[in-house]
Amino acid sequence: MCGISGIYLKDGASIDPNIVNKMADSLNHRGPDYKGVYVDGSLGLGHTRLSILDLSTRANQPMQSPDGRYIIVYNGEVYNFGEIRQILSAKGHRYRGHSDTEVVLHAIMEWGVEAFARFEGMFAIAVWDNHEHRIHLARDRFGIKPLYFCDTTNEIIFGSEIKAILASGKVQARINWAGLHEYMHYDTALNSNTMYMGIHKLLPGHLLTLDANSTKLEPYVSLFQTGQIEDDLYTATDTVRDMLERAIKNHLVSDVPVGVFLSGGIDSSAITAFASQHYSGRLKTFSVGFDFDKGVNELSQARIVANRFNTDHQEMHLSGGNLTDIIPRLIRCYDEPFGDPASIALYLLSEQVAGDPKVILMGDGGDEIFAGYTRYTIGEYEKLKHLIALTSPLIPKKSIWHRRFKAVNTFYNAKPSLRMALIMSGNNWSAPFLKVFTPWANSLLDASDPFQCHREFYERYEHLDPVQRMLYTDCNIILPDLYFKKVDRTTMAHGIEARVPMVDTRMAAYVMSLPSAYKVKGREKKYILRQALKDTLPAAILDHPKTGFSVPIPFWLRTSLADYLRSTLFDSSLLNDGLLDKLTLEHCIQEHLGGRRNNGRLLYRLLNLALWYEEYQVAS
Repeated sequence: MCGISGIYLKDGASIDPNIVNKMADSLNHRGPDYKGVYVDGSLGLGHTRLSILDLSTRANQPMQSPDGRYIIVYNGEVYNFGEIRQILSAKGHRYRGHSDTEVVLHAIMEWGVEAFARFEGMFAIAVWDNHEHRIHLARDRFGIKPLYFCDTTNEIIFGSEIKAILASGKVQARINWAGLHEYMHYDTALNSNTMYMGIHKLLPGHLLTLDANSTKLEPYVSLFQTGQIEDDLYTATDTVRDMLERAIKNHLVSDVPVGVFLSGGIDSSAITAFASQHYSGRLKTFSVGFDFDKGVNELSQARIVANRFNTDHQEMHLSGGNLTDIIPRLIRCYDEPFGDPASIALYLLSEQVAGDPKVILMGDGGDEIFAGYTRYTIGEYEKLKHLIALTSPLIPKKSIWHRRFKAVNTFYNAKPSLRMALIMSGNNWSAPFLKVFTPWANSLLDASDPFQCHREFYERYEHLDPVQRMLYTDCNIILPDLYFKKVDRTTMAHGIEARVPMVDTRMAAYVMSLPSAYKVKGREKKYILRQALKDTLPAAILDHPKTGFSVPIPFWLRTSLADYLRSTLFDSSLLNDGLLDKLTLEHCIQEHLGGRRNNGRLLYRLLNLALWYEEYQVAS
């Protein structure tokens, strides 16, 4: 795992090597083992390396092809590189080392940009073509690895993190109001948006090709083929088990030790079970309890799994510590406000592990592939909708319950794409958060549609049943933009490569093409995964309800963080620059402190927004 960065001047001017060095230096945390820089005329590439495969200098980057045509900087792991290496060897390709980077480079020599669709894994790649004088940027189909870019009239600047682009000194930090609007709904900007005007995310599965005269952005692969597989349940169950075991085995390939973040849930437990069978040595597993989880954790579940598979198990009991120090560190970690408080827990855990081992397997993505969330039990939602329709007329009109039932009924009668967006938002749809912004700021926010992304994807998959549409939409939006972003930043900040075998390319494509009835059965979620693991995991794990990290942000904002919240918001330039309405903000805080309304999610988003606005000296 690494950090990549670069700049290409379209007018042919020469690049200052100091700029390229500054950009690479900003990503040292992603690759503390080696820094490499390549500068030639109008092109500059930077790379910081976290050595995982082929620890020798032969795997250092930027790496040039033997014929001198291609130069690559690459962040990620291509898990089928062994298969590709054999194919290329049969075609006459020879290698200096055994890194996947070298295989990726030779694949591009052989197939050009068509090679990207052959790669199974996680990656962000920049390749310069010396013959064609053009640069190619590509990102994996799931968006596991990040890649940002700023494309102007004169240049393109890119990096694994936004800080690399800002380090170039060529881009001013200005608010992207569309990104802000989405952030206030979903804790993060969606799709190609970021919180910065002019800085974009390269979309998952997309290729950006650019030279002095043209720019071309297009998908090089579809996330999934949306046809349905007709395997019967028994065949599908066996196939899922075999594919999962193969995926986890492939994700263990490493020249450094590998461990597992073992939550005790089904996904991480399955990873531990298969990894312990195929790992050469005793597998390390890590579970965590926090002083703020109020005992709602899965430590006992994780202990069952660790004992069952004889792992070298470590339980960590971590404190929230000085949150007034940790939250600003997270801002610098993301370069943007990030409203998911679970990032606090993952950041603390990664800090405790501190790169020993360097590679960690995690269960993220399993809920979106196998249907692990309550919202996927769409049939139960429809029953509740009818119950509300029958019950609400019986509630007195002046009752608070009537207002609540009316709001819920409005929600259930909304278009499915909007309803799904509101579920993900977590906002109170009967009390829009926009009241806290000034009329001037609201006019800029209202120019964008925060539900557009959900609407586009939901409509794209209109030929699928409701469960499948939700799964595909989540895999395109919330998985790359929220969950994989959280995993990448918090782990890479501490020199850890996080791998997510639950979104193995082949397995995910197969599972997503299975009928919804195999994934959701009544109220039972992840049905086929549970069936596939019946002979592998104990019933205590398979039947245990989903828990996850419990981070009590609303409680903290009423207690230990109350003064910090108030001082940060009321001293912020957000007020001075006319973005927030002071009276509404005060009312919102008082409502929360007095327990009259839980505004914790909104206030945490505003806290992160204020910290980012100050830290990065953002212009509105």
